[in-house]
Amino acid sequence: MSLKKVLVTGGCGFIGSHLVDRLIEAGYFVTVIDNLSAKTTTEFLKHHIDRGRAEFFKYDIRNFNKLLALDRDYECIFHLAAQPDVKVSVDNPRLDFEVNTVGTFNILELMRQKDIKKMLFASSGGTVYGENPVFPTPETQPLRPISNYGAAKAACEMYCSSYSSLYELSITSLRLGNIFGPRSTHGVMFDFYNKLKKEPTRLEILGNGQQRKTYLYISDTVEAFILLYDHLSSGYDVFNVSSDETITVTEIARTIIEALNLERVRLEYTGGIRGWKGDVPYTSADITKLKDIGWKPRITIKEGIKKYINWLNEKERNQ
Repeated sequence: MSLKKVLVTGGCGFIGSHLVDRLIEAGYFVTVIDNLSAKTTTEFLKHHIDRGRAEFFKYDIRNFNKLLALDRDYECIFHLAAQPDVKVSVDNPRLDFEVNTVGTFNILELMRQKDIKKMLFASSGGTVYGENPVFPTPETQPLRPISNYGAAKAACEMYCSSYSSLYELSITSLRLGNIFGPRSTHGVMFDFYNKLKKEPTRLEILGNGQQRKTYLYISDTVEAFILLYDHLSSGYDVFNVSSDETITVTEIARTIIEALNLERVRLEYTGGIRGWKGDVPYTSADITKLKDIGWKPRITIKEGIKKYINWLNEKERNQ
């Protein structure tokens, strides 16, 4: 019996590679497209290809003609390919727009022209809401992004909504919190780990350290994707996918210092309420809607940080 097929864009990246593992475990054949930017490789995909459970194409979602070469018989597209860095979107807004907005438009056009009916889209939690007065923030809150990255993701959501209505597609946007864990090579935790490895007596923290946000461990994130795929319905829907905990940047730093068994580390702050332009200093997601269909985070933020630091240490030892 042939396996059902799904397409994962960005499937060689941090979240995407974990999702590919989980989809193959669930019995799907997975087509992965990725342009292998930002030092991404096929290392986590190779064993699946060798077993005949996946295939890989080095495609860029900005190249629509390449996308048209793909099959039409996918059960669903999991669209994770993106330019993921808010700071890059400030310095190079055209790149961010072309990858995130135009790239997503191309995926939607692929669905329309190839008659692919289902998609899960990796959107963003804190950046699409921007600075708003409602915490925890529900999915019904108006979108007021303060970064180009957030604006691009919000525009993608609007196209997902219109395409689902006009062309009878089933699309769900996952407004992801800050996702972390093994295989991640960016973000505050990765940054702190590398800084402390180079200089174990001091740590520079961008902003005042009081930025408070939600974070979610990778395994809980992947389970949310699987559950929402199982609950896909006609039309367009959106879910916050995050922890119901928050943590400050300073608390993250202290947790990592403890996990590394360091003492007398001097914390130095650059000052200001933001770590960088476009940074949203406080995020808190209302995840009631996702909990109501049977999901909940199983790993606390601090437990996840310790798991992630252990993985980084193990990776360093094996290099």
